[in-house]
Formats: sequence, structure tokens, C-alpha cells
Amino acid sequence: MLWTIIVTIVGGAVIGLLGKAVAPGDRTKFPLWLTIVCGIVGMLVGSFIYWGLFGSNNGDFDNHEATWDNATNGIDWLRHAWQVGVAAVAVIVAAALTGRKKA
Repeated sequence: MLWTIIVTIVGGAVIGLLGKAVAPGDRTKFPLWLTIVCGIVGMLVGSFIYWGLFGSNNGDFDNHEATWDNATNGIDWLRHAWQVGVAAVAVIVAAALTGRKKA
């Protein structure tokens, strides 16, 4: 359980920074903790969207059934792309909710 929390926070920071980088505009000047929250949202929601659209029909592999957080052998680059996209949307929403304006 502790490892899951650590991976989620570190992964959320990475995905959040990537989402912040691909979000349009320069209205994304808010604290790091909010970036990490956007990344965690991106990780979770992006994984579930990917699972619903593409991953749920994957068969068994590596002696286990495909799950929402492990749907393929190796690194699932498409799932990570969905995570970054959702994190970018979360960054845009966070910027709008925090009232950040263009400089």
C-alpha cells in the first residue's frame, strides 16, 4: 500500500508537469502541489478512460488477467498518453478555477 502511494505521488508529479507543459497558454502559474494533484487526477482518470475504450478487451497475459492499471505486456505508452492528456485538461480547469489570468 505504501508503495502504491509513493508511485502515485511521484507519477502524479511527472504526469502533472507533462500535462502543464502541453496545456495551451501561460495561465498555468500555480503551486507545485496543485500540479501534482492534476497529475494524480490525470493518472487515475486517464487510466480508467483508456481501460474503458481500449484495454478491457485485452486477453490474459503473464499469467494474469488484464486490469485497468496493467492492461498490456511492458510499458503501455497509449495509456500514458491518455494520462498526460487528461492531466492537461485538469491543468486548464485548475487554472480557470484559481482565477489565473494571462499576463
